[in-house]
Amino acid sequence: MGATISILIIALWIFHGWSLLEFSVVDFASPITYLRILIQAYLSTGLFITAHDAMHCSISRYKSVNITFGTVACFLFAGMSFKKLLKNHIVHHKFPGTEQDPDFYSRSQNFLLWFGAFMVRYTTLLQLVIIGALYNLLKMRYSELSLWIFWITPLWLATIQLFYFGTYRPHRLPHSHEMAPHNTRTLRKNHFWAMLSCYFFGYHLEHHTSPATPWWNLYKIKNSFAERTSSQKL
Repeated sequence: MGATISILIIALWIFHGWSLLEFSVVDFASPITYLRILIQAYLSTGLFITAHDAMHCSISRYKSVNITFGTVACFLFAGMSFKKLLKNHIVHHKFPGTEQDPDFYSRSQNFLLWFGAFMVRYTTLLQLVIIGALYNLLKMRYSELSLWIFWITPLWLATIQLFYFGTYRPHRLPHSHEMAPHNTRTLRKNHFWAMLSCYFFGYHLEHHTSPATPWWNLYKIKNSFAERTSSQKL
């Protein structure tokens, strides 16, 4: 099932992105333009969530399959290195919300400062070269305006969405005893909003508690937590 869902997300991202560049005209007066930008951003978020699940070997029981999906998803998302992300993500799960955590910014909890530090930490020269090369190849067929509106903008929106729901909101200070032992918060139980906001990734305490659980099953962990809490109150 994991491979099927991953293939579906990757295929939808490719097809929708291609159809935007191939057939859509940039019309700032049309609400359809903004809707399709948001759809592409959401699918881009799905690409990274797919890569994230590959890091936890949640897509397949075969390591090689997870590496393949993770490598493809990272490259399509923004020319990123799956190997580097995996290395940092292992450390993140080992020391969440601490100075040793590569995703955490202990100097400030300001959203923009933290986001800036996060981008500097994860952006590489090779990644910029890859994106630059792809941009120059694509502009031989598509207008630069279309590339900025239908490719670059959804990428940035997805990056902000992932950072806000997957890093900043769950791990920001102050930490409380309710966040132990993973120094992370979780969204309130609202499965529709959790799926819409970031593929259940807002259920972040549940993810850190059960990192091998694929994103589409995190709501089940949330339900089990809620049932356990409810039974303790009886």
